[in-house]
Amino acid sequence: MERIILHSDANSFYASVECLYRPEIRSKPVAVCGDPEERHGIVLTKNQVAKRFGIQTGEAIWQARQKCPELVVVPPNYPLYLHFSEMLREIYEQYSDRVEAFGLDENWLDISQEGRSFEDGVAIASEIRERIREELGITVSIGVSDNKIFSKLGSDMKKPDATTALPQSSYEEKVWPLPVSSLLYVGRKTTKKLMQVGIITLGDLANSDTEALHSLLGKNGLTLKAFALGLDHSPVMRLTAEAALKSIGNSTTPPHDIENADDAECIYYLLAESVSARLRAHGFTAKTLSISIRDTELRTASCQCQLCPPSNITDDLAKTALCLFRARFSASFPLRSVGLNCSSLMPDTLPRQQDLLGVSARMDRLESLERSLDSLRARFGHQIVQRGVVMRDKAFACVNPKEDHIIHPAAFYMG
Repeated sequence: MERIILHSDANSFYASVECLYRPEIRSKPVAVCGDPEERHGIVLTKNQVAKRFGIQTGEAIWQARQKCPELVVVPPNYPLYLHFSEMLREIYEQYSDRVEAFGLDENWLDISQEGRSFEDGVAIASEIRERIREELGITVSIGVSDNKIFSKLGSDMKKPDATTALPQSSYEEKVWPLPVSSLLYVGRKTTKKLMQVGIITLGDLANSDTEALHSLLGKNGLTLKAFALGLDHSPVMRLTAEAALKSIGNSTTPPHDIENADDAECIYYLLAESVSARLRAHGFTAKTLSISIRDTELRTASCQCQLCPPSNITDDLAKTALCLFRARFSASFPLRSVGLNCSSLMPDTLPRQQDLLGVSARMDRLESLERSLDSLRARFGHQIVQRGVVMRDKAFACVNPKEDHIIHPAAFYMG
């Protein structure tokens, strides 16, 4: 049976939804941005009109307005975007029971079926695009291939509202001339390493020396070469956007720079409150914790360690984050922003190993207490109960990382 994999990517997702609900801005350059008053003023996504001015995701609002003084800036409305993500999935599931989310605005579909040809798959992709445009009022671009990696590549090749087919017979002609950075999982650092040894295009990667590539990138290099050859046999899993989460994290740019250790402790407790609450809400504990920093020159750094035992308790996350921070970044002040991320997620229904020192019993008590706090905050707001440590600075105490600064999967920002 011929494999037919679609990758559907909602075009300029945030901005498209905002323009749908605000007809008066549809013909104008629009960017969905964080709050500049809270120093979160960066572009999260932009519409097609704004793209013509060269506005880039991730740049500051003032930079975007230098390129386009008439730019319309709107704040993000996450609940609305989640609602549209669910409606998109409802349409996809009418074509396949194998739909795998890659963030909120991207999904793979496996529509392989006995007797169905690749050309039938292309026709189905176009039908899905038309339905989304007519029923939801937004557009998607869809890539069609025999594997997930190239279907994702196809959806990126032509935007907006397009179907791009990449059958096996077209790899050498359509795929190999593309820059190596266009391949999924090839980031900036990997791109730089590959270009330093003359691997510029996907064709170069596909035809590179295996041993040299392994020496340069390790096992990851061999995987990327296989991807460039179209040798991706990974299945499309039935995953919702929520289930597709591989990590849960948060970062914040506070109202003023983080100047000292007390400021860092305050902010990391705020972030730990947010991340631990989301871990509990999704039914997870975490085995790995990482922290990141960004200084006032916008240089970034990060490090990580293991949580033993796995935890979703605020105090555990905050104290571990602070230990990492003191060991690695205590001389890095002032800082513009910091982040905390938990990965290697495990279901919180797994039994805890009992011990003679009472660690397990302590964690049970703390988790029960924090779930009670979750309930209170759900009813009366996140700041109805606050820790003393976050009250040291009134400006920091007003930060609400749980509701205001949710970090979505990276794919959410690729539109």
